[in-house]
Amino acid sequence: MESAENNTEFTQREEVMDLGSSTTRSSRGVIHCLTIVGQIEGHQLLGDSSKTTKYEHVLPVLAAVEESDEIEGLLVLLNTVGGDIEAGLAIAELIASMTKPTASVVLGGGHSIGVPLAVAAKRSFIVPSAAMTIHPVRVNGLVIGVPQTFNYFAKVHERIVQFVTENSGITKERFMDYMMRTEEMANDVGSVIYGAEAVECGLIDSLGGLSAALEYLHAQIAGRRSEKE
Repeated sequence: MESAENNTEFTQREEVMDLGSSTTRSSRGVIHCLTIVGQIEGHQLLGDSSKTTKYEHVLPVLAAVEESDEIEGLLVLLNTVGGDIEAGLAIAELIASMTKPTASVVLGGGHSIGVPLAVAAKRSFIVPSAAMTIHPVRVNGLVIGVPQTFNYFAKVHERIVQFVTENSGITKERFMDYMMRTEEMANDVGSVIYGAEAVECGLIDSLGGLSAALEYLHAQIAGRRSEKE
């Protein structure tokens, strides 16, 4: 018995160290906690000094959570500074397509691609001090100045706007207004909104932190258990 418990603790430590995730078990439910922090790393590797979340690690974890007979809910903790758009959208789309109860908590910041990640869960929460940074699509490196390039940017931009508005309560007009403001950010276009405003505009569902998100998940899990009985 003791050996089994030690093995479980060792596995959980490995999950936290390698993937930034862990599974907790209680009488109220089995919940997998996944952290998405720093920059979302896509097809290109970032430097060793950068804190990153690798999408090739996150995607199979999400698939395993959805398929697991034991895990009953997913908690996503977010503190992002942007990153690869395609990789971030891939993670967000996978979270949005899950059938199990999901909740996200924005802690610190939800920058750029962190916005779709936050709203992807069935219920999103934000702590009062957290910030959501909303700005247009941009790219690093060589840009070819031809109409096709700008058409590509427009299509990516539309994908993000559509995903956010479909998975939150904010209107397209208000989201675009936040995205295109020129008077709020120094040397940049966009907006930074904080906890209460993010809820007021409909971008995030509720103001709250860990306890609020867990309470939501436990309630959803209890409801699903009752339906099965």
